[in-house]
Amino acid sequence: MTDETPPTILVSTDERGVATVTLNRPEIHNAFDDGVIRDLTGILFALEADPAVKVVVLAAAGPSFSAGADLAWMRRMAGYTEEQNVGDAIALARLLASLDTFAKPTVARVQGAAFAGGLGLISCCDVAVGAEGAIFCVSEVKLGLVPATISPYLIAAIGARAARRYCLSAERFSAAEAHRLGLLHEVVPAAQLDAALERIVASLLEGALGAQTHTKQLIASVKDRPVTDTLMLYTAQAIADARASGDGKEGVAAFFEKRKPGWRH
Repeated sequence: MTDETPPTILVSTDERGVATVTLNRPEIHNAFDDGVIRDLTGILFALEADPAVKVVVLAAAGPSFSAGADLAWMRRMAGYTEEQNVGDAIALARLLASLDTFAKPTVARVQGAAFAGGLGLISCCDVAVGAEGAIFCVSEVKLGLVPATISPYLIAAIGARAARRYCLSAERFSAAEAHRLGLLHEVVPAAQLDAALERIVASLLEGALGAQTHTKQLIASVKDRPVTDTLMLYTAQAIADARASGDGKEGVAAFFEKRKPGWRH
């Protein structure tokens, strides 16, 4: 009889189309390495292409969400050439970009410690709900490193001013502070984390997936842009396209006919 190594990432999809992707390295606080990055990128690609999947939940096994980079991996990277180091970092950057631009709604379920790259994963999700006892830290400078690949997403989540404090000091901060900064949308007692998650997922399932995909693209396109004639034309075209779409016609018809739209079963 041989011992089998458990998978580092677990994936399950329920009958509603909610896919739960669980980081499964609890013995090292779900730290990730190049293998986890490669596997998670492939999983996201497959889930995005799967028409049965409507929402993706990013979760973690054990007491922690993610400690960021695996120390053994970091030790290996210290011996890499510059070219190898850049290639390695690009893989993480592509993972974060794929999560940030994922075509379907994503929700982070956060418990325990979330350090370094773990904050990047949270920042890239559309919604993040955390347990009251969760602890956060942008810890890179304490190792002589910088929070480089996560920085666009973390700054978008908490703002440049807060990033200057927490990225430079590497202070630990609470779930309440993460909520105040905008990293978490909601904080609940640990015993209520799954109930809060389910409430958010249920709300997401009420929307038309196509409209949600286009809304994510809309937000990415209009943020930080001045309201010019070009932007107004872009937004006018977006709502015109939505009104003429199958989802738009079905949603309006269902509203007036006092019934559920076809995408809600």
